[in-house]
Amino acid sequence: MAESEEVRANYSNEEGESPDPETSRSRRRRFKASNMSFGEMLEMVDILKRADCDGKKAKIMAKVVKSLHRNFGVRRSKDQLRKRWSDLKLREPEQYRKIWRVLQKSK
Repeated sequence: MAESEEVRANYSNEEGESPDPETSRSRRRRFKASNMSFGEMLEMVDILKRADCDGKKAKIMAKVVKSLHRNFGVRRSKDQLRKRWSDLKLREPEQYRKIWRVLQKSK
């Protein structure tokens, strides 16, 4: 454990950063990346589809962040949600179709 801290400190000093990496990280808000539940994805897709958004409009993404926090108690950054939206559309078309069907049935 002490060795890894030493290596981290040496690496930080070589890069010209502050010797205490925690102080530089604490300024930015970081959220833990975790898997999204189906309900969370459903909520995100519903909001983005209603707004006809591709995930790049900051105001709408802020609405998604607030909605997920209010309804599921989960805090996610806009960047995490943009990446998840992109992955859903491009890499997981079956999951996207499943969500789309559920949204169509609910209307």
